[in-house]
Amino acid sequence: MKSTFLQGAIALGALALIPATTAALADGEASSYKALDEFMDVFQKVRTDYVEKVDDEKLIKGAIDGMLASLDPHSSFLDARDFQNLRTQTEGSYGGLGLSVTQEDGAVKVIAPTQDTPAWRAGIKAGDYITHIDGQLIYGGTLDEAVDKMRGAPGTSLKLTLVRPGRDKPIDLTLTREIIQLKPVKWEVKKDIGVITIVSFSANTGADVRQAIRSIDKSLGHKPTGYVLDLRSNPGGLLDEAVTVSDTFLERGEIVSQRGRQKGDVERYYAKPGDDAKGLPVIVLVDAGSASASEIVAGALQDQHRALVMGERSFGKGSVQTMLPLSNTTALKLTTARYFTPSGRSVQEGGIQPDIRVPQLSDPDYKNRPKFRESDLRRHLINEIKTDDAALEEDSKDDPRFAMSAEELKKQGVEDFQMDYALKTIGRLASTPGAVVAQAAARKPGAK
Repeated sequence: MKSTFLQGAIALGALALIPATTAALADGEASSYKALDEFMDVFQKVRTDYVEKVDDEKLIKGAIDGMLASLDPHSSFLDARDFQNLRTQTEGSYGGLGLSVTQEDGAVKVIAPTQDTPAWRAGIKAGDYITHIDGQLIYGGTLDEAVDKMRGAPGTSLKLTLVRPGRDKPIDLTLTREIIQLKPVKWEVKKDIGVITIVSFSANTGADVRQAIRSIDKSLGHKPTGYVLDLRSNPGGLLDEAVTVSDTFLERGEIVSQRGRQKGDVERYYAKPGDDAKGLPVIVLVDAGSASASEIVAGALQDQHRALVMGERSFGKGSVQTMLPLSNTTALKLTTARYFTPSGRSVQEGGIQPDIRVPQLSDPDYKNRPKFRESDLRRHLINEIKTDDAALEEDSKDDPRFAMSAEELKKQGVEDFQMDYALKTIGRLASTPGAVVAQAAARKPGAK
């Protein structure tokens, strides 16, 4: 117990800090007002002296975009157009190619193609740079302008020129736009195993996964041998849907926690009783394109020893964005928290490490194509406990399991090596009761 003297000293110390804190706040406000005055001076000079007349709204939006871009890659201002695009991504459909893209140093860079879309079927890969659209150089333009050119009426075609790191020559492709139906969940049965592919975490994704499990059972007339949850190239989406998907496979326990700016600003999400998969073996497939909500699901099932995570290290986006309305047509998408897996791991920068690392050998460019992750983005949030994963991804020893070439696999009828390996692993796990728990438990949370 603290002595009366110590308690008094602490109270006195707190009181003594109040004037200093107030003075510091006053200094901070004075500094802010000075900076705002400087901004208005620049604004007026540009309005009156720039070589061409400029629109005031354009200048102000540019200033806001620049302010938010100085924070992190995921905070942004949404005008009416951006609002509509966001609604399209989460609820609707559009005519286009099925690409998620970003801008890097004036170039348009592919984050990931959506499965079963023109871009995916044409073989466009994460990390590719789009340099020309219909023969026109797009370098230096805005991302919105590039997206507008790629979208269009279904049935119309366009030409893309890509630069792929690791290849000497550009790649020219002709693609035909389609209606991109944003159906977040697909399912099929392979070798008596249920395969559930989640394309994005949009509205009703969790409910669709539960329906997929019921549909798999109905199509077989009995429970499958196990499930493969395919989260590869899934850019993420809604936090609530990631929680619901995780809960589908969990009987109990924490799923994820998010921690904000203040020490006590912590929110935790827990599973409700009831495992829809009835304890059957589950493998989660991830790769460098699996981000955000995908990593929440993979991290939860991994930490709770419910599934084996297989594939490659994930993207590493461990932050939460909140939509803050500013008007009826504008909003602020602001990074407000970091999320952590049940064992307390932050996946920011480092991503989710698979329990079993399986390279995508059926991709002929696998070895030469560099991976594109959160840590490659400018001004990304820093993980305080950062580890160097470069050595983990450099496999200096030949693994006999992963020695075949893409051509050799194709001759054997294997178009997707990671999926093929997962299906075979499910078969082995199903023949050994408790194998999923044992193998998942062998990897201690946070261990490398």
